[in-house]
Amino acid sequence: MKLLLVGGGGREHALAWKFLRDDPSIEIIAAPGNPGIADIARCVWADINDARAIVQLARSERVDCCVVGPEAPLALGLADLLRAERIPVFGPSRAAARIESSKWFAKEVMAMADVPTARAEHYTDEDRAWAAVGRFRAPLVIKAIGLASGKGVVVAMSHDEAFAAVESMLEANRFGDKGAEILVEEYMEGEELSLFAISDGTNAVPMMPSQDHKRLLDGDRGPNTGGMGAYAPVALADDALVGRVMSTIIEPTLGRMREMGSPFTGLLYAGLMLTLEGPKVVEFNCRFGDPETQAILPLLDSSLLDVILAVANGDSIAGTSFAWRDGAAVTTVLAASGYPNAPRTGDRITMPTPREGQILFHAGTARAADGALVTNGGRVLCATAVGATFEQARRESLALADSIDFAGKQLRRDVGWRESARDARAP
Repeated sequence: MKLLLVGGGGREHALAWKFLRDDPSIEIIAAPGNPGIADIARCVWADINDARAIVQLARSERVDCCVVGPEAPLALGLADLLRAERIPVFGPSRAAARIESSKWFAKEVMAMADVPTARAEHYTDEDRAWAAVGRFRAPLVIKAIGLASGKGVVVAMSHDEAFAAVESMLEANRFGDKGAEILVEEYMEGEELSLFAISDGTNAVPMMPSQDHKRLLDGDRGPNTGGMGAYAPVALADDALVGRVMSTIIEPTLGRMREMGSPFTGLLYAGLMLTLEGPKVVEFNCRFGDPETQAILPLLDSSLLDVILAVANGDSIAGTSFAWRDGAAVTTVLAASGYPNAPRTGDRITMPTPREGQILFHAGTARAADGALVTNGGRVLCATAVGATFEQARRESLALADSIDFAGKQLRRDVGWRESARDARAP
């Protein structure tokens, strides 16, 4: 069997790694891939934002299935074009991908489906947005409507910070067209949680919950990023909580999208806030999360590939469930100098071979002309470790991260700090 994997980040490396464990005979072509993926699959250069070029590649390679990793090609309608060519694809249609590509669309869907989320107002005019900021109590949140690689969200601790965020998006054009519309949103108190659910358009199967770390610096300080680390499982997220999220958030959202004529097939990612009133949606994504995928997949005992192929081929996944290994996994992201605002590329990377229980996923790496491995993006590498306990996984993840060297390396040393605190309080 031949599979085309679209993307070249840490998430795609983790997916390729898992697919080959599910079926070592599978042939994977990654477009464009990265040096880590190139060690286990064939990489072919392609512009992931050129949907027709990806379709042509899938046709010329005669692939049996296409798995789309990043959100941008889905928002551009890649899955629609592939289905029109009768090429099985895992990923939502352009219409369904609006659940991520337009934060206001997602709010409208949630309102119609009675899904709990923060109150928000939608603006394109700076003066009206400024007036709205004054009506919200600080802290509050300013969000660019469109896709901004996880960096279009400002948690403003004061009204002055919120005014500055509005100005940077609507007047200074910080995110271009993606920030030409914004949300002014109430701030939610609580602990964040990520839950992935694979859907065939009607049925949904939850995966193991995880927790991401969006802020750049230890102690949840600094600017928002695409994610600086993740861990799984999360002690707070027991079966009862997952069941509640499925019944009050995932299933109503999927049902409303079906009613709108935009059934969602693929991976629906719910970014949640566990508030005193219960779980509420922070955001939806239309694809596997990064870096949560790098923490979750090493714990998945059953086949991910089989479920993805079923969805891609239009089959029902009713009655499907995933089996998970005991233990825990922690992923520490190594970011480039200047990330998230102006990441530097071209710095040489040195690293040892990971030891047992450690996995190194490439994200923003490339090969220089002389073959040396160099930085080639904001988030460069993901140091994942699996252990019998959370603390063992955390120590091994940090040990792997510390063994890697490149100029200006940035990382958080407190991934999973809430879980550590819970462990310390346990009798």
